[in-house]
Amino acid sequence: MSNTSTIYGRNPVIEAIENDQKIEKVFLQSTMHGDFEVQVRNACKDRDIPLTKVPFRKLNDLSRGKNHQGIVAFISPVDYTNVSDLIPLLFDQGKTPLLLVLDGITDVRNMGAIARSAKVFGAHGIVIPAKGTARISDEMVKASAGAILEIPICRENSLPVALESMQMQGLKVFATDVKSDKTIAECKFNEPTAIIMGSEDLGVSKKSLQICDDTFKIPQVDEFDSLNVSVATGIVLYEVLLQRIDV
Repeated sequence: MSNTSTIYGRNPVIEAIENDQKIEKVFLQSTMHGDFEVQVRNACKDRDIPLTKVPFRKLNDLSRGKNHQGIVAFISPVDYTNVSDLIPLLFDQGKTPLLLVLDGITDVRNMGAIARSAKVFGAHGIVIPAKGTARISDEMVKASAGAILEIPICRENSLPVALESMQMQGLKVFATDVKSDKTIAECKFNEPTAIIMGSEDLGVSKKSLQICDDTFKIPQVDEFDSLNVSVATGIVLYEVLLQRIDV
């Protein structure tokens, strides 16, 4: 059984996965074991679909009390791509890649607003981790005014691995960091670029900071509080656009 964004029940979910439907995430009952559990786990692993084990009560909530048989899946409104495939395509099109990497952004409205800014200011793609990020849903599509449907989304199992792949393919990786000694205006974004934006509470993860080539901060008149991440992303992308217009 299903509605427009949710599938529940053993046969419908496994058929959707094996038929390569656009699956956002699969939730499996935490106490489930046996052949079906192995089948689902392997099918999700083969297709890089995030799988989370949750209590029975959570599945009831996700399926709104329907007969879920211990499994629920969400349909994604977007087609995911791989960053290692996207970058060569951008170069072939004569573009100077600009990728936005979202590290730990879990608020749906922030993600939607970020996608809107990415579209408006000319980012060529958004890179997100398979886990620890907001689910791309109809609500996010609405928050982005549809922009998230018009920009490539790369879902990667490991952000550190994806960042290293970007570097190997010629991108310079920047990260926002309030502790940086360099302001955004001191950075040059005219070359192939990836910019990491972190969550408001934790910032960019230590692993990502260790990999990045450079960091910068957005100057403020006082130390009131950090900017909302969607606002900060808009400021960063606007600066990149200004620099690239002047080329």
